[in-house]
Amino acid sequence: MSSPSLHDRVAIVTGASRGIGFAVAAALHRRGARVILTSRSEEAARAAAARLGAGAVGRAAHAADRDAARSCVESAISDHGRLDILVNNAGTNPAYGPLVDLDHARFAKTMDVNLWAPILWTSLAVKAWMGEHGGAVVNTASVGGISVAENLGAYHASKAALIHLTRHLALELGPKVRVNAVAPGVVRTRLAEALWSEHEERIAASAPLRRIGEPEDIGDAVAFLVGDGARWMTGETVVIDGGQLLTQGTA
Repeated sequence: MSSPSLHDRVAIVTGASRGIGFAVAAALHRRGARVILTSRSEEAARAAAARLGAGAVGRAAHAADRDAARSCVESAISDHGRLDILVNNAGTNPAYGPLVDLDHARFAKTMDVNLWAPILWTSLAVKAWMGEHGGAVVNTASVGGISVAENLGAYHASKAALIHLTRHLALELGPKVRVNAVAPGVVRTRLAEALWSEHEERIAASAPLRRIGEPEDIGDAVAFLVGDGARWMTGETVVIDGGQLLTQGTA
């Protein structure tokens, strides 16, 4: 994938204090974008931005908080005069376990952060800037959105819905705004730690590329999707899993 410059473009990355979100912010920043990193914690957001240096700002904004999201979008435009890129990366999984044991509170939190928040932030970005001037949106989905696994039903359902939502948004927002998604496999993040920390060698050995993912693998792919090299791509979900899905269910 080519990596054209994103010089002077302005990006918001939600859930960017660590893991995939931080790697995405770093990849955009390396290519010249000015990046706003959000996190539930102001301290964590600012610390992450400081790691990137000039051109990066950290802001506290819970992904599903409408007022915080609106404030972040408005400040991006007032401070920088534009908003070209939105990466809906914030995600959660408080609902590990069988679906029949799921309570409404954990279900609602999963759907609020993983599904409603991307709608919220995209709506705000489009109405404030992108609808008139254009832009690119990328949603962080998961291979779980196109596969099944025990104890991850609510999370996987939210990501399956996000993949479908990506297609709907692409249809509704073209030609000014492109909307795509990435679907990572097992990546070395804190959110996915239960999936790899005690099983890394087995997972790596079963995949064609013989390793689990690193956050940077996803960051570089997102940077491609928001850049001019992907200018004729919209409504797509790019699987980035080292081939993990190819061997799922095999002996």
